[in-house]
Amino acid sequence: MTDYQRAYKQSLADPAGFWGEAAQLVKWDKAPKVVLDDSNIPLYRWFSDGMLNTCYNALDRHVIDGRADQPAVIHESAITGKSSTLTYAQMLEKTARFAGALRMAGVEKGDRVVIYMPMVPEALIAMLACARLGAIHSVVFGGFAPAELAARIDDAKPKVIVSASCGLEPTRIVEYKPMLDESISLATHKPTRCIIFQREQHQVELGPLDIDWKDAMAMAEPAECVSVAATDPLYILYTSGTTGKPKGIVRDNGGHAVALTWSMKNIYNIDAGDMWWSASDVGWVVGHSYIVYAPLFAGATTIVFEGKPVGTPDAGTFWRVIERYGVKGLFTAPTAIRAIRKEDYNGDFIRSADLSKFENLFLAGERLDPDTYHWATKNLGVPVIDNWWQTETGWPIASNLRGLEPMPIKPGSPTVAIPGYDIRVLDELGNELPAGTEGNIAIKLPLPPGTLPTLWGDDQRYIDSYLTVFPGMYASGDGGYLDEDGYVYIMGRTDDVINVAGHRLSTGSLEAVVATHELVAECAVIGVADAIKGQIPKAFVVLKSGAQIDAEELRKQIVALVRKEVGPVAALNEVVVVPGLPKTRSGKVLRKTMRGIADGKHVDIPSTIEDASILDLLRPLLRSES
Repeated sequence: MTDYQRAYKQSLADPAGFWGEAAQLVKWDKAPKVVLDDSNIPLYRWFSDGMLNTCYNALDRHVIDGRADQPAVIHESAITGKSSTLTYAQMLEKTARFAGALRMAGVEKGDRVVIYMPMVPEALIAMLACARLGAIHSVVFGGFAPAELAARIDDAKPKVIVSASCGLEPTRIVEYKPMLDESISLATHKPTRCIIFQREQHQVELGPLDIDWKDAMAMAEPAECVSVAATDPLYILYTSGTTGKPKGIVRDNGGHAVALTWSMKNIYNIDAGDMWWSASDVGWVVGHSYIVYAPLFAGATTIVFEGKPVGTPDAGTFWRVIERYGVKGLFTAPTAIRAIRKEDYNGDFIRSADLSKFENLFLAGERLDPDTYHWATKNLGVPVIDNWWQTETGWPIASNLRGLEPMPIKPGSPTVAIPGYDIRVLDELGNELPAGTEGNIAIKLPLPPGTLPTLWGDDQRYIDSYLTVFPGMYASGDGGYLDEDGYVYIMGRTDDVINVAGHRLSTGSLEAVVATHELVAECAVIGVADAIKGQIPKAFVVLKSGAQIDAEELRKQIVALVRKEVGPVAALNEVVVVPGLPKTRSGKVLRKTMRGIADGKHVDIPSTIEDASILDLLRPLLRSES
């Protein structure tokens, strides 16, 4: 057997043996004797009798092992044109002191801290400081509107919120403080303290709950690491675009540390001392896993990037950063590469940079289309590796394991299942489908370490949401197939979730906002193909009887409404007024049929449709090129 086959077979046949060996990569306060705890099926737990501290594994151990002077975090801002470096010793000092500041604000083991920050090193320091105390952080993407932040505050019930005066975009300053204040006013739960990092680009006046980051640091004494159970939560990360009560993905300390440490070498071929860059945001799962924790567990240097792939100042930004720091591996979304391709189709900026130390480009967050794959492969001259995973899993389900055993690449596929993930393709009844047949992708339980053990405060919702559709399986919500070589092909979501530049948004949440417009009687939002973002939402609205409004004015009002309630990340710009929506006789809107037409597929009209003429009327409006 090959190295991959051997590892994969052992991970399924003897998961306790496989992950027990991997656990030796982690520094434990109390080494676990129970690797896989199956005493409460289907709620499996990993390393249930182990004790450790995540911050110690990310920082302290490397300082002790002689990496004190090695760069740990490099902050590169394409917007300000400035960069800075923090060594492992400096990161440890700042993190320990900020942990002391959180403790002074009343934060203890098990308390929650919401972090609402831009892409600055202080965001990483805040996350690691929570881990140091055994507190649970919940990072909220800085682009989310106050209502979204308020919902997360009410669910997590943080004792403290850590934020900043502003975020920076290429053309504007995004003021965080007014959004934070509004979210606190909307939320039922109130934090006891807010710690505000003041950026020089925009200073804010602090309120009665607020304390300046610098003042908090000046008053604090460094805090030592608090030992926690491997099964204690490290963080809560809310899936974006949920309706009703937010769905908080829980990540535990022990399984997370083991899986991410194993992944950096075996999947990404990154060792201690290597330069690693994940061009994402700390508000998303990629940022949690591969900006903050995994590279620091590995003793590598992680780059924190503020800016866009193009326009700050041009389409050569990524390649200049790779050249400047000798980046070995880059992780980003296909959206970023498509944006660069649009501005630099011939690859002139790529050829002008020295990429001699660059070994692999890793892409995730959405399906990597073959055109983007071929363009990047041709111009970069390095392997272009697709990854498939989810907020729920926290690390890849399928990829090409560049450290364990590099494999041939097939366009359109993220290669093979990662050890620990027993991938099955099922029909609607749960029967396994043969190679080449598209169906529902599910993963046989137990899921490997590092994946979600439950949802915050709601075990039953976790079971109902993920483990009930196919008993004994985790239902991924994605569709696809396995080929005869075992390569995985992900074809898209099976539910009403759209993927905008790697950000998952529920169409239901967007429809709920659109429907609040005073002239809208009903609406449907679907995702349509977009050359840059992969998908963008498109709204179809039926106006109330007698309503009179200019179509462009309506579009502007609805776009502004969605930006206010959901945030710019929604990227909704198209609003089409229609006389009706295609529905079944029971009143269900045929969104799947609408999506199929928009994607240019041949779609059979369901026999249960209420009014086929409405669907025929919508056909030219649904086309993605319209």
